[in-house]
Amino acid sequence: MTHDFHPSSLREYDIRGIVGETLGEEDAYAIGRGFATLLRREKGKDSKVCVAVGYDGRHSSPMLEAALIQGINDAGADAKSVGLGPTPMLYYAEAIFDDVDGGIQITGSHNPANYNGFKMVFMGRPFFGEDIQLLGAMAAQGAWDDGTGSVERVDMMDQYVARIADAAPTRGYRIGWDAGNGAAGPVIEKLIKLIPGEHHTLFTNIDGDFPNHHPDPTEEKNLADLKALVAAKNLDFGLAFDGDGDRIGAIDGEGRVIWGDQLLQIFAADMLAERPGAAVIADVKASQALFDRVSDLGGIPIMWKTGHSLIKSKMKQISSPLAGEMSGHIFFADHYYGFDDALYAAVRLMRAAHNLGKDVTKLRGEMKEMINTPEMRFQVDETRKFAVIDEVLARLSADGADVNNTDGARVNTPDGWWLLRASNTQDVLVARAEASSEEGLVRLLAQIDDQLAQSGLQRGETVGH
Repeated sequence: MTHDFHPSSLREYDIRGIVGETLGEEDAYAIGRGFATLLRREKGKDSKVCVAVGYDGRHSSPMLEAALIQGINDAGADAKSVGLGPTPMLYYAEAIFDDVDGGIQITGSHNPANYNGFKMVFMGRPFFGEDIQLLGAMAAQGAWDDGTGSVERVDMMDQYVARIADAAPTRGYRIGWDAGNGAAGPVIEKLIKLIPGEHHTLFTNIDGDFPNHHPDPTEEKNLADLKALVAAKNLDFGLAFDGDGDRIGAIDGEGRVIWGDQLLQIFAADMLAERPGAAVIADVKASQALFDRVSDLGGIPIMWKTGHSLIKSKMKQISSPLAGEMSGHIFFADHYYGFDDALYAAVRLMRAAHNLGKDVTKLRGEMKEMINTPEMRFQVDETRKFAVIDEVLARLSADGADVNNTDGARVNTPDGWWLLRASNTQDVLVARAEASSEEGLVRLLAQIDDQLAQSGLQRGETVGH
């Protein structure tokens, strides 16, 4: 038996596709069987292997879970199903259960309702890049182990919620919570009963059609309902979550968005008071204000590649207790397990405000205001996207520009900085710019346009995620 995945489904950080078109039960089976085979070979074929499995609230998730578990079992491994819940609950299960060797979450994350996919962790480390390509090669050859395995169903949501609640401060705040009809909803409803404060919720019922708004808190238009709630109830701040609960969005009491790199400034101030000199990692899209703030606080700012799997790997490598991305992935290895968990980050925001002695609105208001663009994404042929970045880097080097090439080209100028990088998951280039003045931002965007033009491209219209 062999299986061929649709070429678009095997992404850099996960496996993802449109259900019924580029992703289906056969794919789920092949993922389970291949993943379990790799675990058995890592541990030794005679070793007992167990894979934790979870799924989000999409209509297709239970069907994919059944096929995934069948593949795990047919490779001779056991499955421990933690059921419907956010992705970090699956990560938590993988971290705490002694008999679990890896984990797979079925989730479409923040993508439209007809998408679904798989996020994986392998013996405590992210499973991505070449690992995912290996699953594809194994399936094409049918190079799987054979065997039988069992299924155990575990209800662990209360345990997970209690672990998050442990991080809450003694002081309560007046908070709005928008689950966006995603998998975080039931966790939020349980959590707010365990932590102090006054809590108001939106859309905590799971609905795979996402009838109220798209579950992506990094797009400001999706925060409209939360802004209205915070304003109507005069709340201290508001929190929003993506479809699988691993990315957080936030607004302060005045309705201002607190972007991922700004949240990281707050978390860093709290964490570095306890761990002076610690390294804080952020992706290349983050504001210079964040890196400067970490330095001012006595920390070591580390600029790293975009991508939750890449960030988690870097954290392990340098033993960093805190990391984050503009996309809203926040990673705590400080009193936690090092994975991205938006529910835990929400409670840590309460704790940071309490420890720092300032409310969230004041913390947001004290930040240095920068003039920057949102993330701009535009189409480019898959075969050209990395080549274009290479061409840009070569020209910048020849010109003697101040360039950080950690992930694409991040160019520092007297006006500020601009970034051009190739997406690892889509046929797009990603650009961003930040300046201290509107005039400076115009000059930075002109430099991006000039580099693109020299490679036969133009920015054109921004495309979606």
